Parts: sequence; C-alpha cells; structure tokens
Amino acid sequence: MSWCLRPLVVHEPDGIFIVLAGIHGVVLMLAPFAPVVALGVWWNSNTISHNFIHNPFFRSRWLNALFSSCLSLLLGIPQAIWRERHLAHHAGRPWRFRASPEAFIELGLVASIWIAMLNLAPVFFLSVYLPGYAAGLALCALHGYYEHELGTINHTGRLYNLLFFNDGYHAEHHANPGIHWSRLPRHHLETTPDSRWPAVLRWLDTATLESLERRVLRSRALQKFVLARHERAFRRLLPELPAISDVAIVGGGLFPRTVLILQRLLPEAQLVVIDASAHNITLARGFLDREVDFINARYDSRQHAGFDLLVIPLSYVGDRASLYRHPPASAVVIHDWIWRRHGTTALISVFLLKRLNLVLRARAKITSHSGARVGGQS
Repeated sequence: MSWCLRPLVVHEPDGIFIVLAGIHGVVLMLAPFAPVVALGVWWNSNTISHNFIHNPFFRSRWLNALFSSCLSLLLGIPQAIWRERHLAHHAGRPWRFRASPEAFIELGLVASIWIAMLNLAPVFFLSVYLPGYAAGLALCALHGYYEHELGTINHTGRLYNLLFFNDGYHAEHHANPGIHWSRLPRHHLETTPDSRWPAVLRWLDTATLESLERRVLRSRALQKFVLARHERAFRRLLPELPAISDVAIVGGGLFPRTVLILQRLLPEAQLVVIDASAHNITLARGFLDREVDFINARYDSRQHAGFDLLVIPLSYVGDRASLYRHPPASAVVIHDWIWRRHGTTALISVFLLKRLNLVLRARAKITSHSGARVGGQS
C-alpha cells in the first residue's frame, strides 16, 4: 500500500507511518478498550507523531496540515501545540502557548470529537476513553523523564528500535534533531550512556533496586545475608586479581556491602567510594568504623582514573557493554544479572538474581585483537 504514497512523501520510508496511523485508527474502532487507548497514545506519540514533528512526511504543506489534524483526532492531542512544546524541549527553553490558526483548528477538532463521545457514549468516554487517555499521557511523561533523567541516555536494543523506529538512539537524535530516523544508527555515539532498558522501563534500574537496598538498611538479617553472599563471590574472584593498591567503588552508598567486604579481603588497599547521592554517602558512613574516602559525584571514567580495581553496581546507569569491551581499570568487577556471564564470573545468589563478573584490561585487549567475543563466557 505504501508504494503509492512514494511520490507524495519526502522520505520514502515514511510511507509506513501513514499506513500505521490508519491501522492505529482501525484498531481503536475494533478494540475500544482503555489499555488500547493508552498504548496507542504512548506508541504513536513517540514514533509517528515524533518523527512527523521533525521531518514532515509530505511534500505538500496542505497534506501535512491534513495529516496533523488526523493525528490530533486520533491521539486527542493537538499536534500544533505538541510540536511547539517538543521543539521548545530541544531548544532548552520553557514552552509557552503560541496562538496560531492551526492550533485553534486542532483544538476545535479534539473538543468536537470529545463532546460527541460524551453525548453519544458518556459511559465509554468517562470510564474507558478518558482513563486510557490519561494513562497514555502518563506513559509519555515517564518515557520522556527517563530519556533525560541523568543526561540523554540511549537504549540500543534491536527489538525496541524496530518497534519504535530507532527512538532508542536518543542522544544521536538530540545531537542532530533533523536527521531522519532511518539514519540515526549510523551516527551512534560510542561515548553515550546506554541503558539496558527502554526509557519507559528504566525505572526498574532505580526504583526497584533502591527499594530493595532500603529494605536491607532496615534489617540486620538481610544485611548478614547479602554480606555473606557477596563476600563468597568476591573470594572466588580474588585469586584472579592483580596486585591491588587503589580501589574505586561506584555507588557505594546506602548499605556499603562492597566496602565492608573489601576492607576484610584487601586490608592494605585504599578504598574510594564514588556516589552521586550525598544522602546515600551519609548513610554509608554510619556502617563504617574505618576511614574511607568518598567522592560525591557521578562516575566518569575520564575523571576517576588510575585505580587498580573498579567495582560497578547493578544499578549503574551508563554503557555497561563498554565496560566489558574497554575496562577503564586494570581489573573491573561488575555486578550483573545472573544470566549475564562475562569474563571470570562468580554467582552471588540465585535468590538475588545476581553474579559478579571480573574483566581484566589485558585480557579484554587480547580477546579484542584476536577477534573473539570480548569478555566471553566462563
């Protein structure tokens, strides 16, 4: 079907968006349920609508205006206003409503269809459409927040970028907002932090793990359990470590299990904790009876260098794959999920779904030059 749109659209691949917008409308009519409304608002806003904002699909100004009106009706969001708000975000300035004929036309269209639904199907409008619409906007807000929480962060997972048309290459998009979505992977920035989760699920790296940490803070039994499991794993890796004088522990706040363990296992080493939360550092100090250096900052491999051993937490927000490929210290111990085996590895606990992976800089270079999989499996 999209072949017939090619003479009309500016970029040939964008014909798929026009077809998908039509399919979105059909799905809404065939399955008018709150989750369908919510997922449609979220997905469309971050794919069709988002790409239309930056690169209008049609060669004709009037066709672009017509499609913008159709999207406004489909999503319940006046696209002229959505566009102004989004472009203000890219410019780094506050958004202010700007009156325009297009904005008033689209506001009128959305108001008209809402009034019609309220009159013809009030129960559906109030109990299905509005809750779904609100949930869709909430998903959009969650998505946008976690794309920029600690600076612009990518997600390079293939499935997500297939379904969301390379939306995961968000740093590249911000660096060059006018680049067509199909070309974003070619401009991938290796230095950009890369999360294992898509933006809308990125809270799993923070909220869930932090809530578990806070439970450990309140329970001596849990503290003993996590200390014992983590120390056992560290002891298994100890024979593989080179001579260690200086250790950097990233994110060692809250309950400082790694500090307590390494104080016992490496009593002569100088320990430094790098944590972006001053509050977490204060909590950690309360568990320590020996002097440990704390740096209140987000870990940066360029600034925090020269350590013999670097310890990375499970909650690390950044390009974890790069740490495996290019270890920023002689030895890097990375807390990771139980199913991610790299380098020399030691299970922490099946219950905690965690393991420790040890990557040595010399080995990473050897495997990289030999063409083998970096950090292979043990």
